[in-house]
Amino acid sequence: MKTVRVKIDSSHSALMLAGRVDMARVDATTEADIAQHIAEDEAQSVRDAALFAQRVRKRLGLSQAEFSARIHVSLDTIRNWEQGKRSPSGAAKALLRILDKMPEAALAAL
Repeated sequence: MKTVRVKIDSSHSALMLAGRVDMARVDATTEADIAQHIAEDEAQSVRDAALFAQRVRKRLGLSQAEFSARIHVSLDTIRNWEQGKRSPSGAAKALLRILDKMPEAALAAL
């Protein structure tokens, strides 16, 4: 792979591009807008976690009851994850990632 080094001379401001940031829009953003964006981001994160948990379970070809028994997590917890009511904790996220990448080894270890 070829590496190209570029040096930007900031003394030539006419050559500098404005970039992709619309400063007028940034300045017009209110605290309420920021709070709304944070809430939307958190909701999207919960939806992503729910879809990931469901995808891992389906890739293993297990029902929710079978999956909960195999990974030693209650059925209600699995349902809450997949419905987006709760998100997996740190250890549960790690287990789901391992099940996603190396399902045979993970299930054998459990």
